[in-house]
Amino acid sequence: MARYTGNKNRIARRFGTNIFGRARNPLLHKPNPPGVHGARRRKKSDYGLQLEEKQKLKAVYGMLSEKQLIAYYKKALNKVGNTAQHFAEMLECRLDNVVYRLKFANTIFGAHQLVSHGHILVDGKKVDRRSFVVKPGMVISIKEKSRQMKSIVEALDNPARSVPEYLTLDVAKQSGQLLALPLPEQMPWPIEINMSEICDFLAHTT
Repeated sequence: MARYTGNKNRIARRFGTNIFGRARNPLLHKPNPPGVHGARRRKKSDYGLQLEEKQKLKAVYGMLSEKQLIAYYKKALNKVGNTAQHFAEMLECRLDNVVYRLKFANTIFGAHQLVSHGHILVDGKKVDRRSFVVKPGMVISIKEKSRQMKSIVEALDNPARSVPEYLTLDVAKQSGQLLALPLPEQMPWPIEINMSEICDFLAHTT
C-alpha cells in the first residue's frame, strides 16, 4: 500500500489544527495557512467546501488515497441504512486507525508503520494490512517481542490522549478490543468533518 510522503506540516497549517497529533505542533511558529499571507481569500463555492471536507477526511485517516476513499464510499453505499455513518464506521475501524486510537502509536503514521512492519496481532495472529477492517469483539495486541519498543511505551504513557469509549485497553498486556461499532459522535476527530457533504460530493463525482 502506498505511503504518504508529502509535507504533513503544510496540511496541518492548511486546516488550522495539529490534525496528525504530532509532538511538534506545526501551528506554533507558523499560525498562517500556506500561501501568500495577508492576501484576501475569496468565498469558497459549494463544490470547494465539499472538496475541503473530503480532504480533511483523507488527512484524519492518514492521507488516504482517492482510490481508497472512493472504495470505502461505494461499500457504504451498498449497505442498508445511513451511508454517511457506514462510511465513517469503516474508516474508523481500519486496523491502522484502531492501533492509533488504542495509543499504541502517537500518530496515525506511526500506527501505519507498526502494522506494516508486523508488530500487530489480531486475535493472536499477525496482520500487516493497514486496511484490514476490525470487527466488534476482535482483540488487537502488540507482538510480544515488540512490547518494549520505545515508541510504543511512550505512546501508551502519553497523558494527553485517551482511548475512545468504543474500545477497551489493557495497558499491562498491551492489548485492546473493539467493543462495538463506533457512533459518529464517539469518533475523536481532531477537526469537525461533515460526512453528509462528503457523500454528496462523491455521489456527484464518482
